[in-house]
Amino acid sequence: MVPADRPHLAHWPRRLPRQLVLPETTLWFNLEVSAARYPAKAAYVFFGQPLSFGQLKAQAESLAGWLQAQGVGQGDRVALFLQNCPQYVVAFYAVMRCDAVVVPVNPMNKVDEFGHYITDPATKVVICGADGAAVVHGANAALPPERQLKALLVTRYADAMPEVTPPELSPGPTLEAWLRADAPALTGGVPVTRWPDALAQGLAPAGPPQAQADDLALLPYTSGTTGLPKGCMHTHRTLMPNAIGGALWSHASAETVSLGVVPMFHITGMLYGVLSPVLTASTVVILPRWDRELAARLIATYGVTHWTCIPTMIIDLLASPKLAEFDLSSLTYLSGGGAAMPQAIAERLRDQFGLTFAEGYGLTETAAPSHANPPERAKLQCLGMPIFGVDARVVDPDTLQEMPVGEVGEIVTHGPMVFKGYWQQPAATQAAFVQIDGKAFFRTGDLGRMDEDGYFFITDRLKRMINASGFKVWPSEVELLLYKHPAVAEACIIAAHDEYRGETVKAVVVLRAEAVGKTTEQDIITWAHEHMAAYKAPRLVQFVQALPKSGAGKVMWRLLQEKEPRAC
Repeated sequence: MVPADRPHLAHWPRRLPRQLVLPETTLWFNLEVSAARYPAKAAYVFFGQPLSFGQLKAQAESLAGWLQAQGVGQGDRVALFLQNCPQYVVAFYAVMRCDAVVVPVNPMNKVDEFGHYITDPATKVVICGADGAAVVHGANAALPPERQLKALLVTRYADAMPEVTPPELSPGPTLEAWLRADAPALTGGVPVTRWPDALAQGLAPAGPPQAQADDLALLPYTSGTTGLPKGCMHTHRTLMPNAIGGALWSHASAETVSLGVVPMFHITGMLYGVLSPVLTASTVVILPRWDRELAARLIATYGVTHWTCIPTMIIDLLASPKLAEFDLSSLTYLSGGGAAMPQAIAERLRDQFGLTFAEGYGLTETAAPSHANPPERAKLQCLGMPIFGVDARVVDPDTLQEMPVGEVGEIVTHGPMVFKGYWQQPAATQAAFVQIDGKAFFRTGDLGRMDEDGYFFITDRLKRMINASGFKVWPSEVELLLYKHPAVAEACIIAAHDEYRGETVKAVVVLRAEAVGKTTEQDIITWAHEHMAAYKAPRLVQFVQALPKSGAGKVMWRLLQEKEPRAC
């Protein structure tokens, strides 16, 4: 008998359990098991260069020894500031072997942004790509000595590539040059070590791993409506449900070959590119930057079966004039989220390729999905149903009373993958949870509804977040950075419609008196791209004489947002 308040169970795939029996082990143990079972099997492939599970474990242990020599111990934080590459995974599991905590940082961040990821989590060591070394070095140099890093480890992406890229996998001259570029010379400040040199030391970890399932493992940062980004505390236990459940949901196994193009610093890329594949001993073909032709060649060359992506990648791939040349026949499972899949694109995938795009929904706080569409019965432009062990409801944001089927309210979630709170922010943590029927539910801040089948649909956001091609942009963070511009007196960030990105970032700016007539909209845009990640930087700027304010002096951003034309 299906409970009246959980109608989705009537449509739950018969092949799947409704609850998961979760292990008491750690993420490091997952690698130990897979390396013991499949030592010679390719865990990752990077432009033709495989990295076996045995090699992955050996390199992670060697790097763990190096990290411990820098003073990294149990519970310490190590930041990863890299694009997708095998080194990212090696570094992640090296930190796990140290019983320490990974802080994943978006590699698009600039100097003005990065310092927060050193000071807030008290990061000891940063591991970065050659393209990010100057950013880390500059951010660290701006900090007082007592808050600076202990060490910086820098890798060229080509450190994990073959000396000569196979012609059929060539990334093209621009991408190839970026992959093989070295870091600039960095003098003074934090000690810098090169990736090959750290591994060449051959240091072994001191003693066996000590971490337990409830120890902190991951501290990804997410922004909110006010202030700087907050760290989301995830333990081995909160990460394990989706690592296991994601594989079950998608029919993944050791035979699976997936395309790892969603950024690994993002919780979705972390789950499907770093955590779940090592658990299942599947193979990931890594693509560090989106390129539709290269992605198609990798799918064909390696027989990619599973691809988790954002809809804009599918849209771009299907728009390629070379589409007919691509052999995508190996694909059996497509999933993703971050933005709604247009119905016309989803129907084309189904009609032309026989593929169902299974959309999902989740947040950094829920370690990626809390909802997903079963591929057997997916609904278009739908978040899906609550997954293993999840109790999700739609409630009135003020009274917390559950809304009737079909009516809009705030989506709240209780489940084994929900985080443990915000790092050193007890007030924010308390505000993020509500008690319903004796259980703690996380307030997503998203407005949605549930249909009669128990599937969830998003309708709006309580918060100000802008969703640009799946990248989450928090206006308050961009505003704080814009105020550093010498010509800006006031700024308000709102969302504007964009045909490709869905939403894009617009800055409504009041200039300082001395800058009027001397500063252009393009000046602001150019400066923003130099001081913040590209996806955050405003693409549109509007100058106004004054921002609308409430009687209390607060900027009335909703008034500006409502005046902005939006797509129907």
